[in-house]
Amino acid sequence: MDSALVLARTRKWVADFIVGHNFCPFAGKPLQQDKIRFVASEATDQESLMMDLWQEVTHLLDQSAAQLETTILVHPNVLASFEDYLDFLGAAELLLEDREWDDELQIASFHPDYLFEGVDPEDNSHYTNRSPYPMLHLLRQESVSWAVDTHPEIESVPERNIAWLQAQEKAEILQKWDGFRTFVPDQSLE
Repeated sequence: MDSALVLARTRKWVADFIVGHNFCPFAGKPLQQDKIRFVASEATDQESLMMDLWQEVTHLLDQSAAQLETTILVHPNVLASFEDYLDFLGAAELLLEDREWDDELQIASFHPDYLFEGVDPEDNSHYTNRSPYPMLHLLRQESVSWAVDTHPEIESVPERNIAWLQAQEKAEILQKWDGFRTFVPDQSLE
């Protein structure tokens, strides 16, 4: 799959869906300041993806938050199955713990087939964690702590997002989703 296209679609999803609908009240500023690193992994197996994850973790930790706030590692060629993705996510979190990086970073999970356990598979709420491609979002613990401490009602953000999605017609959500999956950037603007 064309990495440039994967990244363009991912950026559009972040800008239009995550920031555009204020799903994450803290994403707009780093996006605007170009402090989100978008990386497309060429991995076709879990071992190669783990090596790419390792590389991105060390890259992020080598930068200050003033230079680079967060990294989104998109991996379109591996972990298409949500169950496989969850297994890998568990292994990735163990990697952070084993290296004692879990005090510095955490992983937010997004997948095209994301499902919350115990929720009807057709429920719109799953789109809070659905993305055009499987991805691992590396977040600085310091930034997460700051967000929790400074946002007046941080606990209400997930519920607000779910309520907004549940108020939308499924056809509208699917139309937006098809737009992210088929988006082709205007080459004349690059």
